[in-house]
Amino acid sequence: MEKGGPIVPESVLKKQKRSEEWALVKKQELESAKKKKAEQRKLIYNKAKQYSKDYEQQEKELIQLKREARLKGGLYVNPEPKLLFLIRIRGINAMHPQTKKILQLLRLRQIFNGVFLKVNKATLNMLHRVEPYVTYGYPNLKSVKELIYKRGYGKVNKQRIALTDNSIIEHVFLII
Repeated sequence: MEKGGPIVPESVLKKQKRSEEWALVKKQELESAKKKKAEQRKLIYNKAKQYSKDYEQQEKELIQLKREARLKGGLYVNPEPKLLFLIRIRGINAMHPQTKKILQLLRLRQIFNGVFLKVNKATLNMLHRVEPYVTYGYPNLKSVKELIYKRGYGKVNKQRIALTDNSIIEHVFLII
């Protein structure tokens, strides 16, 4: 027999080897996640910089258009929004059948249902007909984001999952 030290059972040696392998794999995963996060941060920074640049350019263009209109003796009219958000706020008591049908066409079958609509002549005519039963407004990016994070759901592997942040969406699109 060898006098090198205490005898260690084979199962313990295997467990140590396995745990070392797992630790190595975990370390590699952490490093790759860190690299990915750094790339993502860089991408986000560049996008934000580009958005800021575009926004400043739009502001300058708007000022220029207003100046040109003033020089020509006219008035600058802001372009109308292209998107509406409607929410149904009243029930069906004493409602005209045509109004009920319009609400069905707009996919507003229950109270507190909401839809996004493209603004055109037809939708504006329908909107005037159902105005007492709905409330509406022009959404901005912040309100749409909040709405999606609060009420939005997506299907992942045939399961309905709440959209709490972008990571779920990124994960699904990376798989496809």
